[in-house]
Amino acid sequence: MKYSVLDLAPVPEGSDVADAMRNTTELAQRAEALGYHRYWMAEHHNMPGIASAATSVLIGHVASHTKTMRVGSGGIMLPNHAPLQIAEQFGTLAALYGDRIDLGLGRAPGGDQAVYMALRRIGGDNFPADVAELMGYLGDPIDGATVRALPGEGSHVPIWILGSSLYGAQLAAHYGLPYAFASHFAPAALEEAIYIYRRDFKPSAQLEQPYFMLAANVFAAETDEEGAYLRTSMQQAFARMQTGTRGKLPRPVTDIDATIGEGMRRAVEPMLKVSATGSPESVRADLSAMITTYAPDELILTGQIHDHAARVRSFEIAAKAMCDLEGARAA
Repeated sequence: MKYSVLDLAPVPEGSDVADAMRNTTELAQRAEALGYHRYWMAEHHNMPGIASAATSVLIGHVASHTKTMRVGSGGIMLPNHAPLQIAEQFGTLAALYGDRIDLGLGRAPGGDQAVYMALRRIGGDNFPADVAELMGYLGDPIDGATVRALPGEGSHVPIWILGSSLYGAQLAAHYGLPYAFASHFAPAALEEAIYIYRRDFKPSAQLEQPYFMLAANVFAAETDEEGAYLRTSMQQAFARMQTGTRGKLPRPVTDIDATIGEGMRRAVEPMLKVSATGSPESVRADLSAMITTYAPDELILTGQIHDHAARVRSFEIAAKAMCDLEGARAA
């Protein structure tokens, strides 16, 4: 099974955006060496703890510092952009880096209503039509077309649909596109979305069979206690989102209940349901359970961990776990 990285380019407390981008570059290079299949970054705006707002730019930077691994978006929030602009951006990336570029598309704005207004996107929800328009720009040349994506036309950059609800599953199935579910923070509709996507999938020029990617958190360390300690940064971040007090990625704490309260910890815990946490043995068992339960075609792992070295180590442990699971399955 292929395994990949979703990197939100976290900006930890005590650090800055430049550090975050250097860390992203280093992690991407290490991930390529570890056998990760693709490296995706996501569009978020007005968030002090995430440095990937200009997603296409960062994709180009990472692609220029890697050699073979696929690089792309997980995702571009299409309502924020004209489809032609995205076609030109990803057509440019494909011209520069060849068949290594992925284009994952999301429907959310990647920020609050103020961000949506600041991006000048004040129209209605045209996501299905925008996806179709974008596919047209990246496909074969159309005779007589008055608008062409140059670059972009004929590049056939693979398009994915991302989602955390049934809407994305239905759209991906309708267009015959690969589908990635944001179960790393919103797993409530996961099982139903998988079922609908696979049931309703229609083959397309891009894809003959449904292809589902499961997103999961990984907080891996040498011991269960250390893994749980690393996880507290994400628990705090989710708690801050609930109270509207977003900031940089918090430092981990030894007592999460004393920091955010037991009630808040219980409230955010469902968001982290699809996670692998702890020692190498525990992480391997958690990943194995996910694969058995959801039967994904690919697993994409993310880890919002405050300390960069610990974050790199977490992805090293996860890669070893995936290799062990594949070896056991082959045997």
